[in-house]
Amino acid sequence: MTVAGWGILEVELSTGILADLHPTMSAARGVVLVTDLGGRRPLFDRLAATISQSYRWNVIVVDPFARLEADGDLAGERDEMVDRLSDDDIVADLVEAADRLEVEPVAVIGFSLGGMYAFKAAASVRFDRVVSYYGMPRLPSRWRGPNQREPVGLLQHVDDRSNILTVVGTDDMFISGADVQDLIDMGVQVVRYRGARHDFVHDPAAPEHRPRDAADSWTHVVKHLAVRRSEAD
Repeated sequence: MTVAGWGILEVELSTGILADLHPTMSAARGVVLVTDLGGRRPLFDRLAATISQSYRWNVIVVDPFARLEADGDLAGERDEMVDRLSDDDIVADLVEAADRLEVEPVAVIGFSLGGMYAFKAAASVRFDRVVSYYGMPRLPSRWRGPNQREPVGLLQHVDDRSNILTVVGTDDMFISGADVQDLIDMGVQVVRYRGARHDFVHDPAAPEHRPRDAADSWTHVVKHLAVRRSEAD
């Protein structure tokens, strides 16, 4: 474990991959934060630090690509390598990261690619709450690989899908209205923003960013992750 700056602890999981831990005193819960295609970077450090300090949550940032050590053109090369990822490996990393938080309960929050893996992690039953920001319910064709499963297929194995919250825009080119309806029919909680596109929340520098909707979406997330008194006792 090393100090990586900004109060971040860089921890090594059993597989050798690195994750960024943002601890807080007397944490009320833990959160595993799963990155988008861009991976671990200052954007997610700032987000994790804000979450940790604002809500007294221990937060750990995990990059789904960590085992591949893919550090090339994040918008291009990684997109073409998703078919090489393994669901079992990534979910195992998320579960181990949850254990490193040393607090219960633990939720998982993911964005885009990470949101898709948040759906998949729901089937592990390790996480009491799941938040998927514009995670794909179905794999884009270019992402299909031998070790990938359909997110909606894995969600069939989740007993209480009301513990899953997804945030999505109505103009998301990667998530169809039919996909959203399937999630609703399965019992997933869905918050939709009219006219919003993919990536409209987590990156303030993105042209798709919508500050008002981003802030509003977070109120739903905080409510979803609120620890009931009986859980905290």
